[in-house]
Amino acid sequence: MTQPTSYGGRPRTPAPGTAAPERRIARLRGHGRRLLLSAVVLIAASGATAYYYDNLPAPFENWMLLSAAGATVLFLVVIPYFSWLSRSWTITTRRVIERSGFFGSNSREISHVRGYAIQMRRGILQRLWGAGTLTLSNGAEPPMRLKNVPHAALVHETLVDQVEVNQILAHRDSQAQGSGSVEL
Repeated sequence: MTQPTSYGGRPRTPAPGTAAPERRIARLRGHGRRLLLSAVVLIAASGATAYYYDNLPAPFENWMLLSAAGATVLFLVVIPYFSWLSRSWTITTRRVIERSGFFGSNSREISHVRGYAIQMRRGILQRLWGAGTLTLSNGAEPPMRLKNVPHAALVHETLVDQVEVNQILAHRDSQAQGSGSVEL
């Protein structure tokens, strides 16, 4: 038996009955536009601190300026950045994995073989930036929401392809296992 050829750069399908290795297709985070305000605040705080250092009115001192700038940067730059950094989605050839949390990491996954419905929502600003929110629902578990995913249309197409390929492979493998038995 020959192995099927690949089309359009897709990886070759494994021979029937052999285990296919799980490969990572993409690792995603929410769109970076969420950090735009943080970048503006960081630039403004740096400029204001540099301008007013040793140039403050009489009742104020430099340590007060540095404390205010440090607190502003901490609450409006550092915490939003780590919040954005703490959530990611990984798409592999077998499943979609959602990881959230910085220290106590929570993980959730949904398998391509079981199949799921994919709904894509894109607001006006999301369309402008090429992002979107994908909702994956298999009916048995709570839906998985991939919020503000960059290149949402491409991710949607990739997920549809993976569900289709995994279901075809699962069906083919179940048929190959069933054909070896003899019925009386």
